[in-house]
Order: sequence, then structure tokens, then C-alpha cells
Amino acid sequence: MSGLFWWAWQIVLILLGSFFLYYGVELLISAYGLNDPYTFIMTFFASNFIILISAALIVGFVYRMVAVYRQLKNSSSGSNDSKNNSTENRN
Repeated sequence: MSGLFWWAWQIVLILLGSFFLYYGVELLISAYGLNDPYTFIMTFFASNFIILISAALIVGFVYRMVAVYRQLKNSSSGSNDSKNNSTENRN
């Protein structure tokens, strides 16, 4: 059951990161409507920082999920591993 909880938690984290990515894009769009140059600069860089951090987190979570999926897939097909190892030893 803990394995299923891990997958659900990763999906929740991806959804949370997606929300902040969306929020950062909306903040970036709204920054262009500001009249004060100082406020524009601060909002522009803050929104880009939010976008950068949330996109990096999303990529990290997806990468972790793919790596775990590949590891589970390889461990479930143990006969393929022995065939791959014997092929590598010949080369």
C-alpha cells in the first residue's frame, strides 16, 4: 500500500507544481499591465523565479517517477536482465 501512496504523492506534487507554474505565468502576464517601472521589474523577476522553480520541480518529480517505473519494470522481468548481461559480457 505504501507504493501506491508514493505514486499518489508524486502526482499531488506534480499538480502542486503545475499550479505554481500557472500562477507564475499569470503573474508574468499581469506584470505587463503595471505602470510603475520598479513594480514591473520586481513582479517580472518574481514571476520568472516562480516559473523557474516550479518547472524544475515538475521535471524532477517526473524524472523520479520515470526512473522508479523503469526500475520496477526491469526488476519484474528478471529473465531479460540475465540475457542483457550475457550480451554485454561478449562485447
